[in-house]
Amino acid sequence: MIEDAGDLVISVEVNDAVIAERLARLLGNISGIRLARGSEPADLAIVRQPAPESDLGLTPREKDVLVLLAEGASNKAIARQLGISVHTAKFHVGSLLEKFDATGRTDVVAHAARLGVIHL
Repeated sequence: MIEDAGDLVISVEVNDAVIAERLARLLGNISGIRLARGSEPADLAIVRQPAPESDLGLTPREKDVLVLLAEGASNKAIARQLGISVHTAKFHVGSLLEKFDATGRTDVVAHAARLGVIHL
């Protein structure tokens, strides 16, 4: 393929050699696109995210609480719906904050959605 200064330069950053090779083959034959070489700056990067580690070790109850958090439920509403005390609901929310390294309830939901643990 003849290089053009206007080509879109793409870097492929995946740990799986088979997938990297398939992408290189597919993209290498498209006019106007070329793969970045070495540490060359790229216009676009294709990065394979690691799969979440089995939902980060969430317990079934934490998953229930997470779903209710995504719906905007308060600790009191979570407790009522799950038949647990408000104190226990707060404990589960705190555990989720820690496991997702989140700064708040909304952040927990955002992290979980981004990782594919829940679907909004």
